[in-house]
Amino acid sequence: MSTTSTTPMTSSTNLFATRGFWERFWRTSGIQSIGLSIIAYLIYGRQPHVAAVFSGLAVLNLMWFAAALKTTLAEAGLDGWGAAATASSAVVGGLFLLLIMLGASLAYPTANHTHGSELSDFAWSAVVLSSFPRAMLIMAGTFGLWRAGLVSNALFTAGVGAVVLVLLGGTTWLSDGFWAPDGAYSRLVSPIIGLVWVAVVSRVLLTRSPATRAGW
Repeated sequence: MSTTSTTPMTSSTNLFATRGFWERFWRTSGIQSIGLSIIAYLIYGRQPHVAAVFSGLAVLNLMWFAAALKTTLAEAGLDGWGAAATASSAVVGGLFLLLIMLGASLAYPTANHTHGSELSDFAWSAVVLSSFPRAMLIMAGTFGLWRAGLVSNALFTAGVGAVVLVLLGGTTWLSDGFWAPDGAYSRLVSPIIGLVWVAVVSRVLLTRSPATRAGW
């Protein structure tokens, strides 16, 4: 008569089943988000719908970056800053997905001939308003990592400067020029500041020791 074994199954030795793999993998999600964003920006003019796919993946990785940041702050006992990072990243992700949808819609000729101008104005207004949750995400990460002793005073100061500069993007309401919603500050300067901050924080996350408690 056959018997059923009661011996517990041993943990899989597969790399993908280990906590360390996933912890390091999600710590790199900020770098992945930057790369995907650059690809989307470069191909948007020629392949807007393909660019929408890369943009969506960039947003997905940005959300995982925020999750890795939150886990790091929680490990340091700073759950408040981690919760702020989670909340702000959720708003940022939602606004970015809205902008991706509007950009894809504008790629259709019918949209360009009928409501293209209205959609474009709405999209750039959303870009300006996204400055506030983006600044909150930078603030949560900067202050949280500094309070945890994971960044130097110099990096903390640079992070505070990034918060201020991104917040200034919420004032770009001139009708045209550098300080317009579709001007160079909103289109290039503010996003680049955000990308540089993500890159710096990603480096911090990658160089810290593995968490002592399971976060993934």
